[in-house]
Amino acid sequence: MTAAITSAPAVRRTAGARQLAGTGTLLRFNLRRDRVMIPIWVAVTALLVLSLPGSLESVYSTPAERADIARQMLTNSSLRATYGPVFSDSIGGLTAWRVGGYAAILAGVMSLLVVVRHTRDEEESGRQELISSAMVGRRAPLTAALLTALVANATLALLIAAGLAGQGTSGALALGLGIGGVGAAFATLTAIVAQFTESARLAKGLTGGLLGVAFVLRAAGDSATNDGSSALTWLSPIGWLENLRPFADERWWVLGLFVAATVVQGFLVYELAGRRDVGMSFVAARPGPPTGRLGTAGALAWRLQRGSVLGWSVGFLAAGVAFGGLTKGAADLVGDNAKTREIIERMGGQSGIEDAFLATMVGMFGMVAALYVVSSVLRLHAEETSQRAEPILANAVGRLRWAGGHLVIAFGGAVLILLLSGLGLALGYGEELGPLLEASLVQIPAVWVLGGLAVLLHGGSPQLSVGAWGVAGFALLVGWIGPALDVPQGVLDLSPFGHLPKLPGGTMSWPPVLILTGVAVGLVSAGLAGLRRRDLSA
Repeated sequence: MTAAITSAPAVRRTAGARQLAGTGTLLRFNLRRDRVMIPIWVAVTALLVLSLPGSLESVYSTPAERADIARQMLTNSSLRATYGPVFSDSIGGLTAWRVGGYAAILAGVMSLLVVVRHTRDEEESGRQELISSAMVGRRAPLTAALLTALVANATLALLIAAGLAGQGTSGALALGLGIGGVGAAFATLTAIVAQFTESARLAKGLTGGLLGVAFVLRAAGDSATNDGSSALTWLSPIGWLENLRPFADERWWVLGLFVAATVVQGFLVYELAGRRDVGMSFVAARPGPPTGRLGTAGALAWRLQRGSVLGWSVGFLAAGVAFGGLTKGAADLVGDNAKTREIIERMGGQSGIEDAFLATMVGMFGMVAALYVVSSVLRLHAEETSQRAEPILANAVGRLRWAGGHLVIAFGGAVLILLLSGLGLALGYGEELGPLLEASLVQIPAVWVLGGLAVLLHGGSPQLSVGAWGVAGFALLVGWIGPALDVPQGVLDLSPFGHLPKLPGGTMSWPPVLILTGVAVGLVSAGLAGLRRRDLSA
């Protein structure tokens, strides 16, 4: 009996090791599968942060100008809700204020995509069951998925810390670790959500909704206080990053909140994962209607993507209202800074600051809508690689009808969310509904071009589909940061958005709109032709 008691801890350790058998192999496999997606997300997010100090130095070149913008943020609740309060008027402090929260959101999105892809997506496709039949521990796939997300976030944190070290080593390290901490917290939160859903699509939607709630809590808290002390701010991981205060007498203890959230959520997800079967969930999916609402390929595409369309629609409408409300305060944000006014007018193409600000916001909504259309088009890729497309195409449904159902949702959904963004801007601004709707519709051809490119890449080869994210990220990066860095017009013209007329307030020009529309039609046609000729991926 004594021998049995003595050997019990060793038995438990052995059992634990068996649970994690194969984790290293699966981690290497995951990193190989994500060798394109993760570098794109990390690079775009890091460049978004690292490109800002140079822009800020050119815009606010003197300490007095930087102190002035910091004072304005303390008194403007709308701007605090959008960007958060300013805790330091140094270049590093303004960088953390201006872009820290948005970089954290991107890290959270990257984490949810990685974790869902390697957990619920694998179970939904049946691949997880095949892997689990080999010499793989029960918790190895989950562990490898979380480690993949942690590797991505650690890389992002190191790049930001190294790139901003010139602004202050401790502040750069705090900002990098804070952004990575938000990503790690949402990685484990995503894994928890995945235990309760049978659908990868629903897991992404629910976690994305929680990420939106985190931003809203932070915004609501910061609109009420100017020092990040609101209880609502402290309820949000994005608010934790803010209260870490990079470049402003860092509060290193706040990092403990990220560690605690990641560890506690990780422990919970391991407990949950050990209590369910592969492919199952704690909340069973509801059965569909007994009679046919899915009689066509278009109806099926709508059923699969309606949640995404609804989420984007609500988000664009709410963001439009928020930014529309900031328009009348744009002059306060600019103040007497001629360089800031020049950048906004360069982005908006107008001499009047309010029209320029509105045109800038409309353009930003267009570039973000490109992310929607790419993700919606690539639903074709997910359906094909998961082998759900084959049973549909084995019936009396042609490839073009199948693809067309998804493309109608993708391209039509882009029109819908842009119209809602224009409506939101008009509601927040209080006037100019017609011009703002027109300005929003003008963005559609450029959005369609990027969607058409995604169709072309997928039609040519499913392995090339992920490249559409890189192109969309490049367009977003150039449009967002290019004017501030005063990059050459030739670089700005590489993005389809650089050719659109600047509305509202500018002169409508039809040739670029018609040309871009024709290019989009050509790309979609070429992509569908490629899809008809090639074999489906296994």
